[in-house]
Amino acid sequence: MSPRSNELWSYAEIARHINVQPETVRNYRRHGLLPEPDLTDSAGHPRWYPDTIRAWARSRPGHR
Repeated sequence: MSPRSNELWSYAEIARHINVQPETVRNYRRHGLLPEPDLTDSAGHPRWYPDTIRAWARSRPGHR
């Protein structure tokens, strides 16, 4: 699979996937609850591959 920019998620995409606000996802990262970003874009924003987040979301505490 070759990565493309539209295959990377920001805080907003992660928030939509787990049904929370983007600020909640930022807080998860600040508290070490989110996986390390797969990469950081040229503006310094963290980005994750959807599969990284899907795996994390399945294993996180409280997952329904």
